[in-house]
Amino acid sequence: MDLLRKISLYVAMGVCVILTACSIQNEQNPAKEAQGSNPKIVATSMAVVQIMDKLNIDLVGVPQSAVEELPERYRNVRGIGSPMNPDIEIIASLHPDYIFAPAALIADLKPKFDQIGVEYGFVNLSNVEGMYASIRDLGELLDREKEAAELVSEYEKFMTEFNQRIRSKEQKTVLILMGLPGSYVVATDRSYVGSLVKLAGGKNVYESATGEPFVNVNIEDMMKKDPDIILRTAHAMPEDVMKMFAKDFEENNNWKHFRAVRSNQVFDLDYEKFGMSAKFNYPEALADLEEILYE
Repeated sequence: MDLLRKISLYVAMGVCVILTACSIQNEQNPAKEAQGSNPKIVATSMAVVQIMDKLNIDLVGVPQSAVEELPERYRNVRGIGSPMNPDIEIIASLHPDYIFAPAALIADLKPKFDQIGVEYGFVNLSNVEGMYASIRDLGELLDREKEAAELVSEYEKFMTEFNQRIRSKEQKTVLILMGLPGSYVVATDRSYVGSLVKLAGGKNVYESATGEPFVNVNIEDMMKKDPDIILRTAHAMPEDVMKMFAKDFEENNNWKHFRAVRSNQVFDLDYEKFGMSAKFNYPEALADLEEILYE
């Protein structure tokens, strides 16, 4: 297995911490061999695009989004379709050296990437720690060690200060609902929003032993968990989803039996900060959670 695909699989499996510089140096690094030729890179999600921007990496293909704006440097770069379903023919026509995509989409995107025979990597965006571990690996792979080290240092400094601020706070139990138009699921501690709650010192009432980020749970089981706080966020179409939540909480009498509802401890989270993938706005998300959990 070549280096890039080995990194993609380890990152996807969430064990980025073992991918040290030593283990990478044990094998041939194709990006370093070609670093003078500026490898052509496609990023398939906005979160990956933001990482590439921070690492000062040029791109030849970027996703198209009606919700998020591209960084200025990529405004005139060729669009490749939606992050969930990028156009593989357009990607192939760009003749990229590498494609980078979120690890959550491996099952959907790996077969498509294999079809066109291009090197690819899947970036762990399921939590903030995984994102920075992936940044380290990308810095090594793409000759951006300095930029990656600066980003990691900023993250570590922020988390040290944040943890000092919350370490003596009383822990609250939290139920997280992730909405889609017409339905919702429960977010476990293995989802991105769940990982943020954990970083903020909250305890998710649904912890996953097998790694599922989301689970379907009936309302009676949620009631038995008796959370201190209920958080609601959206996977897509946030305005419609929040209207759906408000209507359901008003009309479904079961919600009125929740202690969190009776004590007005139900909060709607900002879709831009509490979506599906880790992003660099996590400090703002943690500030919001700090206020909800402790103030």
